[in-house]
Amino acid sequence: MIKSEAIRRELSRMKHLELERFKKIIRNFDRISLLVVGDLMLDEFIWGKVSRISPEAPVPVVWTTSESFMPGGASNVANNIQALGGKAYLAGVVGNDSSGSLLLKELKKRKINVGGVFRDSKRPTTLKTRVIAHHQQVVRIDKEVTDDIDDNITERILKFTKKVIKDIDAVIIEDYGKGVIIPVLIKELIRLAKRHKKIVTVDPKESHFALYKNVTAITPNHHEAAKALGMQPTDDIPVDAIGKKLLKQLNSESVVITLGENGMCVFEKSGRITKIATVAQDAYDVSGAGDTVISAYTLAIAAGAQNTEAAHIANCAAGIVVGKVGIAVATREELIDKIKQEIMKERTS
Repeated sequence: MIKSEAIRRELSRMKHLELERFKKIIRNFDRISLLVVGDLMLDEFIWGKVSRISPEAPVPVVWTTSESFMPGGASNVANNIQALGGKAYLAGVVGNDSSGSLLLKELKKRKINVGGVFRDSKRPTTLKTRVIAHHQQVVRIDKEVTDDIDDNITERILKFTKKVIKDIDAVIIEDYGKGVIIPVLIKELIRLAKRHKKIVTVDPKESHFALYKNVTAITPNHHEAAKALGMQPTDDIPVDAIGKKLLKQLNSESVVITLGENGMCVFEKSGRITKIATVAQDAYDVSGAGDTVISAYTLAIAAGAQNTEAAHIANCAAGIVVGKVGIAVATREELIDKIKQEIMKERTS
């Protein structure tokens, strides 16, 4: 009885120390500045109700009740960073249109530094319109041009990067395949970051994986990681085999493969593999979850977390946002509460 009580107290002490460690990392987020470079988008949400089927076609008729706008793509990564207490610098391109003006307004409202966001009259701002009724997405409509940005825009983004590189702790490359993240830009961003000893993390697209060698961390989902290695996403290949091979090819410090409802798996250069179960209770909307993962993961690494600690923090942050409808963010307070819940759950299980 005495022995079991001593064990219980020791476990309680260890969990307390673990929670304090996570709190310290998260509270340090306000000391961290990150540069996000990537494809900027405006997310439009049309909210409504469905009470009947259209007589013209077998589709629901949505009665609109409200409309809202949120930063999307790389803009959502910057938004997540700000919500978690960090400082975000943003670089990318928007069109010379009303959507671009609205996106810039939303970003400035959130105190995001948009000095690296440039307007291009030859391409529209990427706009994703989601129609949502009764907490369910009915349809999504995309308006975009995915041609590569021109040399002038590339040079301006790099000039901005050189201007702020000494003021930031890390560079996040957010590749949605919409034309901003092109080979010459990737090469120069990584070179600049490495020269100034900055962390580099990447949310990738399969077509550019070979260019992301020697980055600090990369966060593909299972589908992207498999395709990058020339495997069909439907192949029954264990995630361990994919992660190990990707880590070796890229020579990165870590590879974090997100697995949707199955959580994530962290592969480290040391050979350590850590599987982390999802913490999402009810997933209402997975839109933007990957943006939250790379935001929280990079903030945590820059704030002194180990790879697995950063992954646990990112996993909890993603668990918060998928429990909200629409493109959402997590705050530091929500994140600390979520981690506390998970630690208490482990203690009683």
